[in-house]
Amino acid sequence: MKRLCTMLMVLCLLSASSGLAEPAKQSAVGFYLDTVVMLTAYVDDVQVLNDALAECGRYEQMLSRTIEGSDVWRINHAGGRPTTVSDETIELLTAAQEVSALSQGAFDVTIAPASTMWDFTSGAAVLPNEAALAAAAKLIDYTQVSIDGNDVTLPDGMMIDLGAIAKGYIADKVKAYLSARGVESGILNFGGNVVGLGLKPDGSAWKVGIQDIDQPTGAYMMVAENRGGSTVTSGIYERGFTLDGVYYHHILSTETGWPIQNELASVTIFSDSSMWGDALATAAFALGTDHGLSMIESLDGIEAVFISRDRSITLSSGAGDYIIDYPHDET
Repeated sequence: MKRLCTMLMVLCLLSASSGLAEPAKQSAVGFYLDTVVMLTAYVDDVQVLNDALAECGRYEQMLSRTIEGSDVWRINHAGGRPTTVSDETIELLTAAQEVSALSQGAFDVTIAPASTMWDFTSGAAVLPNEAALAAAAKLIDYTQVSIDGNDVTLPDGMMIDLGAIAKGYIADKVKAYLSARGVESGILNFGGNVVGLGLKPDGSAWKVGIQDIDQPTGAYMMVAENRGGSTVTSGIYERGFTLDGVYYHHILSTETGWPIQNELASVTIFSDSSMWGDALATAAFALGTDHGLSMIESLDGIEAVFISRDRSITLSSGAGDYIIDYPHDET
């Protein structure tokens, strides 16, 4: 009996000890998809996060337009012939086609002939040749992308660029990877894409700032809760340049190839899937507040915040459930 009591005491002590031992908050940082990726999670071994960053690299090698030999590169250089690609690329292209149809072409991954004519990163304020851009815009047509099993066919001269959806897709995959590795609490930051993995260890939601459209990076106009889903913002302040008093940004019209000049400065999407949030943020921006809001309201489990250049704010019917701090006088 004495031995049994001793064993029970030891078991109780071990149980109490394990209950108190909480994984440490650790981070890993990398540069993928032309953005800084920061993975923060409560893990015992930071190698788990480093392995997740390696997954980012693997997907980048598959989905990048500019990396020779990637699925996307091979599609774009196939000269109109079918190209066999991975299941992941098919999954992503299929979703992109759905968003294109939903937005009536306002979102279109065949934007590449036009987008490759712009340089928003070097600091050089140079416009593309108007005639050449007009010719490139005629090659933008998602309906010409043919998917048959794992074969993708694109007419010669057309190109795809998954930049407006791939970050969200990879963020979802990295979240699933970390979950499978036993991570229960974390926040994944892919630039404008923020994905929560569970809640904080204390059971509270993560807080995500929504960039102030008129202030330097890190100044927030609103603060939202993330309870384990996706928060994606697409805004004109991310990349662009000013020339002769006109601001040219990276969100292009699929009809003209020129930067969209509407009333909006940014759109934030709340959703479970960051892939969908990524694509819908671009689509809703391109459609403008009224039509973009109508599209969002037609979808279950998707909410949005539209911020106009004059700082007015429009929320979808359920977006208020996510917002914990915003300037009410600007609505």
